Amino acid sequence: MKKTGGGHVPAFAMIVCATVLGIAGTDLVLPAVPALPKVLGGTLERAQLVLAAFVAGSAFGLLLFGSLGARFDQRALLVGSLVAYGLISGLAGMSPSLEALIGLRFLQGAAGSAAAVFAPGIIRELFGDQRAVSALGFLGSVEALTPALAPVAGLWLIQLFGWNASFEVIACLALLLAVAIAAWHRHIPAVVTSRKGGGYRHLLTDAVFLRYAVSHAFTLGALLVLVFGAPTVFVVALGATLTNFIIMQMTGIATFIVAANLTGQLARRFGAERMIWIGTLLSAAGAVAMLAYALFGGADVLMITALFVPFNTGLGLRGPPGFHLAVVAARGDDARGAALVVVAILVTTAIGTAGVAPFITVGLTPVASCAATLALASVALLMLLPSLKVQMGSAG
Repeated sequence: MKKTGGGHVPAFAMIVCATVLGIAGTDLVLPAVPALPKVLGGTLERAQLVLAAFVAGSAFGLLLFGSLGARFDQRALLVGSLVAYGLISGLAGMSPSLEALIGLRFLQGAAGSAAAVFAPGIIRELFGDQRAVSALGFLGSVEALTPALAPVAGLWLIQLFGWNASFEVIACLALLLAVAIAAWHRHIPAVVTSRKGGGYRHLLTDAVFLRYAVSHAFTLGALLVLVFGAPTVFVVALGATLTNFIIMQMTGIATFIVAANLTGQLARRFGAERMIWIGTLLSAAGAVAMLAYALFGGADVLMITALFVPFNTGLGLRGPPGFHLAVVAARGDDARGAALVVVAILVTTAIGTAGVAPFITVGLTPVASCAATLALASVALLMLLPSLKVQMGSAG
Protein backbone atom coordinates (compact mmCIF):
# COMPACT_ATOMS: atom_id res chain seq x y z
CA MET A 1 0.00 0.00 0.00
CA LYS A 2 1.38 3.40 -0.94
CA LYS A 3 2.26 5.69 1.94
CA THR A 4 0.14 8.78 1.87
CA GLY A 5 0.94 10.30 5.22
CA GLY A 6 -1.87 12.14 6.97
CA GLY A 7 -3.60 13.01 3.72
CA HIS A 8 -5.38 9.73 3.10
CA VAL A 9 -8.67 10.84 4.71
CA PRO A 10 -9.14 14.02 2.61
CA ALA A 11 -7.87 12.11 -0.43
CA PHE A 12 -10.52 9.45 0.12
CA ALA A 13 -13.14 12.15 0.67
CA MET A 14 -12.29 13.80 -2.65
CA ILE A 15 -12.48 10.48 -4.49
CA VAL A 16 -15.86 9.83 -2.89
CA CYS A 17 -17.10 13.29 -3.88
CA ALA A 18 -15.91 12.88 -7.47
CA THR A 19 -17.65 9.51 -7.77
CA VAL A 20 -20.87 10.80 -6.21
CA LEU A 21 -20.90 13.84 -8.51
CA GLY A 22 -20.86 11.52 -11.50
CA ILE A 23 -23.89 9.69 -10.12
CA ALA A 24 -25.64 13.01 -9.50
CA GLY A 25 -25.59 13.55 -13.25
CA THR A 26 -28.48 11.10 -13.37
CA ASP A 27 -30.28 11.41 -10.06
CA LEU A 28 -30.27 15.19 -9.71
CA VAL A 29 -31.82 15.45 -13.17
CA LEU A 30 -34.27 12.55 -12.71
CA PRO A 31 -37.24 14.60 -11.35
CA ALA A 32 -37.10 16.90 -14.39
CA VAL A 33 -37.61 14.11 -16.93
CA PRO A 34 -41.45 13.97 -16.88
CA ALA A 35 -41.62 17.76 -17.43
CA LEU A 36 -39.03 18.01 -20.22
CA PRO A 37 -41.46 17.49 -23.15
CA LYS A 38 -43.48 20.52 -22.04
CA VAL A 39 -40.36 22.69 -21.87
CA LEU A 40 -38.23 21.42 -24.76
CA GLY A 41 -40.76 19.55 -26.92
CA GLY A 42 -40.93 15.85 -27.71
CA THR A 43 -42.67 12.99 -25.92
CA LEU A 44 -42.40 11.22 -22.58
CA GLU A 45 -40.93 8.20 -24.33
CA ARG A 46 -38.30 10.41 -25.98
CA ALA A 47 -37.51 12.11 -22.68
CA GLN A 48 -36.39 8.76 -21.23
CA LEU A 49 -33.48 8.90 -23.67
CA VAL A 50 -32.11 11.83 -21.66
CA LEU A 51 -31.28 9.20 -19.03
CA ALA A 52 -30.20 6.50 -21.47
CA ALA A 53 -27.88 8.89 -23.36
CA PHE A 54 -26.04 9.84 -20.17
CA VAL A 55 -25.55 6.18 -19.29
CA ALA A 56 -24.37 5.28 -22.81
CA GLY A 57 -21.98 8.24 -22.82
CA SER A 58 -20.61 7.15 -19.47
CA ALA A 59 -19.94 3.68 -20.86
CA PHE A 60 -17.88 5.18 -23.68
CA GLY A 61 -15.98 7.43 -21.28
CA LEU A 62 -15.25 4.56 -18.91
CA LEU A 63 -13.56 2.55 -21.63
CA LEU A 64 -11.57 5.59 -22.68
CA PHE A 65 -10.42 6.48 -19.18
CA GLY A 66 -9.75 2.83 -18.36
CA SER A 67 -7.28 2.69 -21.23
CA LEU A 68 -5.77 6.10 -20.50
CA GLY A 69 -5.50 5.32 -16.79
CA ALA A 70 -3.22 2.37 -17.55
CA ARG A 71 -0.79 4.73 -19.31
CA PHE A 72 -0.98 8.19 -17.74
CA ASP A 73 -1.25 9.84 -14.33
CA GLN A 74 -4.76 9.10 -13.13
CA ARG A 75 -4.80 12.19 -10.92
CA ALA A 76 -4.31 14.52 -13.89
CA LEU A 77 -6.89 12.62 -15.89
CA LEU A 78 -9.38 12.97 -13.04
CA VAL A 79 -8.92 16.74 -12.91
CA GLY A 80 -9.36 17.04 -16.67
CA SER A 81 -12.46 14.87 -16.53
CA LEU A 82 -14.06 17.09 -13.89
CA VAL A 83 -13.31 20.27 -15.85
CA ALA A 84 -14.90 18.84 -19.00
CA TYR A 85 -17.84 17.50 -16.99
CA GLY A 86 -18.48 20.93 -15.53
CA LEU A 87 -18.31 22.78 -18.83
CA ILE A 88 -20.55 20.33 -20.69
CA SER A 89 -23.06 20.33 -17.82
CA GLY A 90 -23.31 24.09 -18.16
CA LEU A 91 -23.98 23.77 -21.88
CA ALA A 92 -26.63 21.10 -21.25
CA GLY A 93 -28.51 23.55 -19.05
CA MET A 94 -28.81 25.88 -22.05
CA SER A 95 -30.17 23.23 -24.45
CA PRO A 96 -32.74 24.66 -26.92
CA SER A 97 -34.42 21.31 -27.63
CA LEU A 98 -34.82 17.78 -26.31
CA GLU A 99 -32.65 16.42 -29.13
CA ALA A 100 -29.82 18.81 -28.26
CA LEU A 101 -30.08 17.85 -24.60
CA ILE A 102 -29.88 14.15 -25.45
CA GLY A 103 -26.69 14.75 -27.45
CA LEU A 104 -25.08 16.82 -24.70
CA ARG A 105 -26.07 14.23 -22.12
CA PHE A 106 -24.00 11.65 -24.00
CA LEU A 107 -20.97 13.96 -23.85
CA GLN A 108 -21.69 14.83 -20.22
CA GLY A 109 -21.72 11.16 -19.23
CA ALA A 110 -18.47 10.50 -21.10
CA ALA A 111 -16.68 13.45 -19.52
CA GLY A 112 -17.69 12.64 -15.96
CA SER A 113 -16.78 8.96 -15.88
CA ALA A 114 -13.14 9.04 -14.78
CA ALA A 115 -13.78 8.90 -11.03
CA ALA A 116 -15.70 5.63 -11.31
CA VAL A 117 -12.73 4.07 -13.14
CA PHE A 118 -9.98 5.28 -10.85
CA ALA A 119 -11.67 5.07 -7.44
CA PRO A 120 -11.29 1.28 -6.80
CA GLY A 121 -7.57 1.25 -7.59
CA ILE A 122 -6.89 4.39 -5.56
CA ILE A 123 -8.85 2.95 -2.62
CA ARG A 124 -6.80 -0.25 -2.77
CA GLU A 125 -3.62 1.85 -2.65
CA LEU A 126 -4.92 3.94 0.24
CA PHE A 127 -6.24 1.12 2.44
CA GLY A 128 -4.93 -2.22 1.15
CA ASP A 129 -6.99 -5.28 0.24
CA GLN A 130 -7.88 -6.17 3.84
CA ARG A 131 -9.65 -2.84 4.41
CA ALA A 132 -10.72 -2.19 0.83
CA VAL A 133 -14.05 -4.06 1.11
CA SER A 134 -15.05 -1.94 4.11
CA ALA A 135 -13.90 1.23 2.33
CA LEU A 136 -15.87 0.26 -0.76
CA GLY A 137 -18.85 -0.45 1.46
CA PHE A 138 -18.61 3.05 2.88
CA LEU A 139 -18.20 4.49 -0.61
CA GLY A 140 -21.23 2.51 -1.73
CA SER A 141 -23.31 3.75 1.18
CA VAL A 142 -22.39 7.36 0.44
CA GLU A 143 -23.10 6.82 -3.24
CA ALA A 144 -26.42 5.30 -2.27
CA LEU A 145 -27.47 8.52 -0.57
CA THR A 146 -27.29 10.24 -3.96
CA PRO A 147 -30.34 8.43 -5.43
CA ALA A 148 -32.18 9.14 -2.18
CA LEU A 149 -31.24 12.80 -1.70
CA ALA A 150 -30.41 14.06 -5.19
CA PRO A 151 -34.01 13.69 -6.49
CA VAL A 152 -35.21 15.69 -3.48
CA ALA A 153 -32.66 18.41 -4.24
CA GLY A 154 -33.48 18.19 -7.95
CA LEU A 155 -37.19 18.62 -7.31
CA TRP A 156 -36.49 21.61 -5.08
CA LEU A 157 -34.23 23.17 -7.74
CA ILE A 158 -36.88 22.65 -10.42
CA GLN A 159 -39.58 24.29 -8.34
CA LEU A 160 -37.44 27.32 -7.51
CA PHE A 161 -35.26 27.87 -10.56
CA GLY A 162 -36.48 25.69 -13.44
CA TRP A 163 -35.44 22.47 -15.17
CA ASN A 164 -31.90 23.61 -15.99
CA ALA A 165 -30.86 24.49 -12.41
CA SER A 166 -29.64 20.93 -11.78
CA PHE A 167 -27.19 21.17 -14.67
CA GLU A 168 -25.86 24.50 -13.42
CA VAL A 169 -25.29 23.11 -9.93
CA ILE A 170 -23.40 20.11 -11.33
CA ALA A 171 -21.26 22.45 -13.44
CA CYS A 172 -20.24 24.57 -10.45
CA LEU A 173 -19.51 21.61 -8.17
CA ALA A 174 -17.44 19.79 -10.81
CA LEU A 175 -15.23 22.80 -11.44
CA LEU A 176 -14.72 23.44 -7.72
CA LEU A 177 -13.81 19.80 -7.10
CA ALA A 178 -11.34 19.85 -10.00
CA VAL A 179 -9.53 22.77 -8.36
CA ALA A 180 -9.47 20.97 -4.99
CA ILE A 181 -8.05 17.72 -6.40
CA ALA A 182 -5.43 19.60 -8.40
CA ALA A 183 -4.29 21.35 -5.24
CA TRP A 184 -4.25 18.09 -3.18
CA HIS A 185 -2.95 15.70 -5.84
CA ARG A 186 0.31 14.85 -4.02
CA HIS A 187 -1.68 13.16 -1.25
CA ILE A 188 -3.57 10.96 -3.72
CA PRO A 189 -1.61 7.79 -4.61
CA ALA A 190 -0.52 7.22 -8.18
CA VAL A 191 -1.81 3.78 -9.20
CA VAL A 192 0.62 1.76 -11.29
CA THR A 193 -0.66 -0.92 -13.65
CA SER A 194 1.29 -4.12 -12.97
CA ARG A 195 -0.16 -6.10 -15.86
CA LYS A 196 1.19 -4.96 -19.20
CA GLY A 197 -0.26 -5.66 -22.61
CA GLY A 198 -3.48 -7.28 -23.71
CA GLY A 199 -5.69 -4.22 -23.43
CA TYR A 200 -9.29 -5.06 -22.68
CA ARG A 201 -9.17 -8.33 -24.59
CA HIS A 202 -7.47 -10.30 -21.84
CA LEU A 203 -10.28 -9.33 -19.43
CA LEU A 204 -13.11 -9.95 -21.87
CA THR A 205 -11.87 -13.51 -22.38
CA ASP A 206 -11.29 -14.23 -18.68
CA ALA A 207 -14.24 -16.25 -17.40
CA VAL A 208 -13.36 -15.56 -13.74
CA PHE A 209 -13.33 -11.80 -14.26
CA LEU A 210 -16.55 -11.95 -16.26
CA ARG A 211 -18.24 -13.91 -13.48
CA TYR A 212 -17.84 -11.06 -11.01
CA ALA A 213 -18.08 -8.14 -13.43
CA VAL A 214 -21.18 -9.14 -15.37
CA SER A 215 -23.09 -10.65 -12.44
CA HIS A 216 -22.51 -7.41 -10.53
CA ALA A 217 -23.63 -5.41 -13.55
CA PHE A 218 -26.83 -7.42 -13.95
CA THR A 219 -27.80 -7.12 -10.28
CA LEU A 220 -27.21 -3.36 -10.15
CA GLY A 221 -28.54 -2.81 -13.67
CA ALA A 222 -31.80 -4.52 -12.73
CA LEU A 223 -32.30 -2.05 -9.90
CA LEU A 224 -31.34 0.99 -12.00
CA VAL A 225 -33.72 0.12 -14.83
CA LEU A 226 -36.50 0.07 -12.26
CA VAL A 227 -35.37 3.35 -10.68
CA PHE A 228 -35.02 5.14 -14.02
CA GLY A 229 -38.50 4.12 -15.09
CA ALA A 230 -40.19 4.66 -11.73
CA PRO A 231 -40.84 8.45 -11.92
CA THR A 232 -42.83 8.16 -15.15
CA VAL A 233 -44.51 4.90 -14.07
CA PHE A 234 -45.56 6.42 -10.76
CA VAL A 235 -46.80 9.75 -12.15
CA VAL A 236 -48.30 8.71 -15.50
CA ALA A 237 -49.34 5.05 -15.13
CA LEU A 238 -50.15 4.73 -11.43
CA GLY A 239 -51.49 8.23 -10.74
CA ALA A 240 -49.03 8.71 -7.88
CA THR A 241 -46.60 11.60 -7.29
CA LEU A 242 -42.86 12.20 -7.36
CA THR A 243 -43.04 12.29 -3.58
CA ASN A 244 -44.13 8.64 -3.66
CA PHE A 245 -41.12 7.85 -5.85
CA ILE A 246 -38.76 9.65 -3.47
CA ILE A 247 -40.20 7.73 -0.50
CA MET A 248 -39.53 4.47 -2.36
CA GLN A 249 -35.98 5.57 -3.09
CA MET A 250 -35.22 6.64 0.46
CA THR A 251 -36.62 3.41 1.91
CA GLY A 252 -34.61 1.21 -0.42
CA ILE A 253 -31.43 3.22 -0.05
CA ALA A 254 -31.65 3.14 3.76
CA THR A 255 -31.66 -0.65 3.70
CA PHE A 256 -28.80 -0.67 1.18
CA ILE A 257 -26.67 1.55 3.43
CA VAL A 258 -27.17 -0.72 6.44
CA ALA A 259 -26.30 -3.82 4.40
CA ALA A 260 -23.29 -2.22 2.67
CA ASN A 261 -21.75 -1.09 5.95
CA LEU A 262 -22.17 -4.57 7.46
CA THR A 263 -20.72 -6.36 4.44
CA GLY A 264 -17.06 -5.83 5.32
CA GLN A 265 -17.45 -7.59 8.66
CA LEU A 266 -19.74 -10.26 7.25
CA ALA A 267 -17.33 -11.01 4.40
CA ARG A 268 -14.45 -11.45 6.83
CA ARG A 269 -16.55 -13.83 8.92
CA PHE A 270 -18.46 -15.84 6.33
CA GLY A 271 -16.47 -15.27 3.16
CA ALA A 272 -16.80 -12.81 0.30
CA GLU A 273 -18.06 -15.49 -2.07
CA ARG A 274 -20.89 -16.44 0.26
CA MET A 275 -21.96 -12.82 0.69
CA ILE A 276 -22.05 -12.40 -3.09
CA TRP A 277 -24.33 -15.43 -3.37
CA ILE A 278 -26.64 -14.33 -0.56
CA GLY A 279 -26.97 -10.79 -1.92
CA THR A 280 -27.56 -11.92 -5.49
CA LEU A 281 -30.28 -14.38 -4.50
CA LEU A 282 -32.00 -11.82 -2.27
CA SER A 283 -32.05 -9.20 -5.03
CA ALA A 284 -33.42 -11.74 -7.50
CA ALA A 285 -36.14 -12.72 -5.04
CA GLY A 286 -37.19 -9.07 -4.71
CA ALA A 287 -37.23 -8.59 -8.48
CA VAL A 288 -39.32 -11.70 -9.12
CA ALA A 289 -41.76 -10.75 -6.35
CA MET A 290 -42.21 -7.30 -7.86
CA LEU A 291 -42.85 -8.78 -11.30
CA ALA A 292 -45.43 -11.18 -9.85
CA TYR A 293 -47.14 -8.28 -8.12
CA ALA A 294 -47.23 -6.30 -11.38
CA LEU A 295 -48.59 -9.23 -13.39
CA PHE A 296 -51.45 -9.61 -10.93
CA GLY A 297 -52.36 -5.97 -11.46
CA GLY A 298 -50.73 -4.54 -8.34
CA ALA A 299 -50.58 -0.74 -8.30
CA ASP A 300 -50.15 0.17 -4.63
CA VAL A 301 -47.02 2.31 -4.31
CA LEU A 302 -46.56 1.26 -0.68
CA MET A 303 -46.41 -2.41 -1.71
CA ILE A 304 -44.00 -1.55 -4.51
CA THR A 305 -41.85 0.26 -1.96
CA ALA A 306 -41.88 -2.80 0.33
CA LEU A 307 -40.80 -5.07 -2.54
CA PHE A 308 -37.99 -2.63 -3.32
CA VAL A 309 -36.37 -3.33 0.07
CA PRO A 310 -34.95 -6.83 -0.62
CA PHE A 311 -33.72 -5.54 -3.99
CA ASN A 312 -31.54 -2.95 -2.24
CA THR A 313 -30.56 -5.12 0.72
CA GLY A 314 -29.26 -7.82 -1.60
CA LEU A 315 -27.25 -5.30 -3.57
CA GLY A 316 -25.77 -3.92 -0.36
CA LEU A 317 -24.64 -7.39 0.72
CA ARG A 318 -23.08 -8.39 -2.60
CA GLY A 319 -21.97 -4.98 -3.92
CA PRO A 320 -18.70 -4.21 -2.06
CA PRO A 321 -17.21 -7.74 -2.10
CA GLY A 322 -18.46 -8.33 -5.64
CA PHE A 323 -16.91 -5.18 -7.04
CA HIS A 324 -13.68 -5.69 -5.11
CA LEU A 325 -13.24 -9.27 -6.30
CA ALA A 326 -13.90 -8.13 -9.87
CA VAL A 327 -11.03 -5.65 -9.58
CA VAL A 328 -8.81 -8.28 -7.93
CA ALA A 329 -9.69 -10.69 -10.76
CA ALA A 330 -8.26 -8.14 -13.20
CA ARG A 331 -4.87 -9.24 -11.81
CA GLY A 332 -3.07 -5.91 -11.65
CA ASP A 333 -4.99 -4.06 -14.36
CA ASP A 334 -7.20 -2.17 -11.90
CA ALA A 335 -8.18 0.73 -14.18
CA ARG A 336 -9.34 -1.42 -17.07
CA GLY A 337 -10.96 -3.90 -14.70
CA ALA A 338 -12.93 -1.22 -12.88
CA ALA A 339 -13.81 0.41 -16.19
CA LEU A 340 -15.27 -2.80 -17.59
CA VAL A 341 -17.28 -3.44 -14.43
CA VAL A 342 -18.91 -0.02 -14.58
CA VAL A 343 -19.26 -0.18 -18.37
CA ALA A 344 -21.13 -3.45 -17.98
CA ILE A 345 -23.41 -1.76 -15.43
CA LEU A 346 -24.08 1.23 -17.64
CA VAL A 347 -24.52 -0.69 -20.89
CA THR A 348 -26.95 -3.02 -19.12
CA THR A 349 -28.83 -0.04 -17.72
CA ALA A 350 -28.83 1.87 -21.01
CA ILE A 351 -30.14 -1.09 -23.00
CA GLY A 352 -32.73 -1.89 -20.37
CA THR A 353 -33.89 1.72 -20.04
CA ALA A 354 -34.11 2.21 -23.80
CA GLY A 355 -35.83 -1.17 -24.20
CA VAL A 356 -38.66 -0.38 -21.79
CA ALA A 357 -38.99 3.28 -22.90
CA PRO A 358 -41.68 2.58 -25.56
CA PHE A 359 -43.79 0.86 -22.89
CA ILE A 360 -43.07 3.21 -20.00
CA THR A 361 -46.65 4.49 -19.79
CA VAL A 362 -48.17 1.00 -19.63
CA GLY A 363 -47.41 0.49 -15.96
CA LEU A 364 -45.07 -1.45 -13.69
CA THR A 365 -44.94 -4.70 -15.68
CA PRO A 366 -42.41 -3.69 -18.41
CA VAL A 367 -39.77 -2.35 -16.01
CA ALA A 368 -40.35 -5.17 -13.52
CA SER A 369 -39.99 -7.76 -16.30
CA CYS A 370 -36.66 -6.31 -17.37
CA ALA A 371 -35.41 -6.11 -13.78
CA ALA A 372 -36.39 -9.71 -12.99
CA THR A 373 -34.74 -11.01 -16.17
CA LEU A 374 -31.46 -9.29 -15.32
CA ALA A 375 -31.51 -10.38 -11.67
CA LEU A 376 -32.07 -14.03 -12.61
CA ALA A 377 -29.33 -13.83 -15.24
CA SER A 378 -26.95 -12.67 -12.49
CA VAL A 379 -27.73 -15.81 -10.50
CA ALA A 380 -27.12 -17.94 -13.58
CA LEU A 381 -23.69 -16.39 -14.14
CA LEU A 382 -22.61 -17.22 -10.59
CA MET A 383 -23.66 -20.81 -11.18
CA LEU A 384 -22.03 -21.24 -14.59
CA LEU A 385 -18.71 -19.36 -14.41
CA PRO A 386 -15.67 -20.23 -12.23
CA SER A 387 -14.95 -18.32 -9.03
CA LEU A 388 -11.77 -16.56 -7.96
CA LYS A 389 -9.84 -18.38 -5.24
CA VAL A 390 -8.52 -15.64 -2.96
CA GLN A 391 -7.89 -15.32 0.73
CA MET A 392 -9.41 -12.20 2.23
CA GLY A 393 -9.63 -12.70 5.97
CA SER A 394 -11.99 -15.67 6.17
CA ALA A 395 -13.20 -15.20 2.58
CA GLY A 396 -12.66 -18.09 0.26
